[in-house]
Amino acid sequence: MTLPFGPPLAPMLAKLERTIPQGDGWVYEPKWDGFRAIVFREGPEVRLQSRDGRPLERFFPELVSAIREAFEPDTVVDGEIVLAGPDGLDFDALQLRLHPAESRIRKLAADTPASFVAFDLPAENGEDLRTRPLTERRARLVGILGVAAERLPTATTAVLLTPQTNDPDEAAGWFERLERVGLDGIVAKRADQRYAPGRRAMVKVKHQRTGDCVVGGFRPSKSGDGVGSLLLGLYDEQGVLQYVGHTSAFRAKERRELLERLRPLEGGRSFGAGRAPGGPSRWSAGRDHSFVPLDPVLVCEVTYDHLQGGRFRHAAGFVRWRADRDPLDCTFDQLGGREG
Repeated sequence: MTLPFGPPLAPMLAKLERTIPQGDGWVYEPKWDGFRAIVFREGPEVRLQSRDGRPLERFFPELVSAIREAFEPDTVVDGEIVLAGPDGLDFDALQLRLHPAESRIRKLAADTPASFVAFDLPAENGEDLRTRPLTERRARLVGILGVAAERLPTATTAVLLTPQTNDPDEAAGWFERLERVGLDGIVAKRADQRYAPGRRAMVKVKHQRTGDCVVGGFRPSKSGDGVGSLLLGLYDEQGVLQYVGHTSAFRAKERRELLERLRPLEGGRSFGAGRAPGGPSRWSAGRDHSFVPLDPVLVCEVTYDHLQGGRFRHAAGFVRWRADRDPLDCTFDQLGGREG
């Protein structure tokens, strides 16, 4: 028996909404703060595919053996790689695992082991389950992994099943209680939902409005020795990068460090044929609108208050770099709205 399909598999995605949807047919799960990963267990081989199709298994060697024990051959599982710290999930520590040196990875795997939280089953024992309803795929996962995890992973490697409920009040309780331990919010799914690769067929509700943006350029700080602001872009439906706003408020040391990080990318294609920074504005007459274009390969997560006219109404707040995100996935659709 072999896998009914192989990597890459585009994961099913979620659209951001402000409130938890209610009504018949909805089920709810916690939104884990980690690296989305699709497991391909084919014979003795285990492959971990990132959201953007890149292999992850070399960065998480401790998960390979744990997944091999948890799942039968010819099985495909969708889930999240997470890392538990003393105060909850630790995304910063997780990003440290994306290191080029194998010796460093091995040390981190021993010191800060990761876990895998499963939440969907596109294939089992060579059978393609993508057209089956979520209720069936979930039941099969329960049969494999047993009852869902009742608490966060500890500082050991584990393969766990995410909790699920059809009670919106319980989901709201998770939303409030689990924020302090690092969970992002709630994901709502339709119980009869097929697995839809690459489609935003689910709903996510987060504790704040956030989005992943491409860094298409920067403006220097007033002193000239650092970065004053990062210029952010999102891809529209035609695949064109459009300027949506900026993020700043970095400390002096961070401004200098950012400048060194961005120098190798200077002079890139930036916003290309799309809307670029520096257009006329009655609020900024006389200001210098020039900026340094960058190759659009870096992604950062930002908070924002409102998308208006295809732009963030106010300055966005920098949250963190997202080395696990493909820049082309940074679209207006992820924000639950459309450009324009």
